[in-house]
Amino acid sequence: MVLCFDKVSLQRDDECILQNINWSIEKGEHWVLYGLNGSGKTAILNIINAYSFPSTGNVSVLGMEFGKTYLGEQLRKKIGFVSSSLQEKFYPQNNAFEVVLSGAFASIGLYETPTDEMREKAITLLEEFGCSEYANRRYSTLSQGEKQRVLIARSLMTEPLLLILDEPTNGLDFLAQEKLLESINNLANKRNEPTLIYVTHHLNEILPVFNKTLLLKSGQIFASGNTKDIIASNVLTAFFNLSVEVKWENQRPTLLRKL
Repeated sequence: MVLCFDKVSLQRDDECILQNINWSIEKGEHWVLYGLNGSGKTAILNIINAYSFPSTGNVSVLGMEFGKTYLGEQLRKKIGFVSSSLQEKFYPQNNAFEVVLSGAFASIGLYETPTDEMREKAITLLEEFGCSEYANRRYSTLSQGEKQRVLIARSLMTEPLLLILDEPTNGLDFLAQEKLLESINNLANKRNEPTLIYVTHHLNEILPVFNKTLLLKSGQIFASGNTKDIIASNVLTAFFNLSVEVKWENQRPTLLRKL
């Protein structure tokens, strides 16, 4: 079991952020976490990464049970986390190669001397994600798409068992978005790939490799299961409370509003 949420709720002051979340992820599954802004997606991610803890319910991530196991850095080194919010945290003088290397230490910036093995691994990952041509450029000068590919390479330095991609295409134009999605698709199809959680509110980003989908609405699970069953016209019409139609082309969905 990669992840298990059992009757998880999160309360902040008088506001219920999450309510009665039951969610399990098995090895070999790749999930889409789909919800509109304010649905509670970030709250779930913060719990998975042990940045926050539920008010009620039980959580287990990668065999570590919250409340019974020391978490923190020990857990987060097993989780790759890619978010556009990370982009502005790196030091302006760091180049792309150094940003990827820092993933070996789960740090922002390099404070320890990387081994030759780490350097070789960083170079390999930069090449795999098409980043080698700008490896020596300052990270701050890269385009949004280039930054995101560097962050994915960085997240894989510790060979995580779980990789979370939090709206990675934010701010990308169509070509950059498709190039990034191609990199993610290639990663998911590798033999020893980590389990993926792809967080989005854009249906057209759902790749064929994501065989499971969870719909989150107002802090509650609206529906979850096989992607083809969940990303369907009748389910999403009820989810949005709006008449919509889902069309599948090349194994990817497009959402249309019915007039």
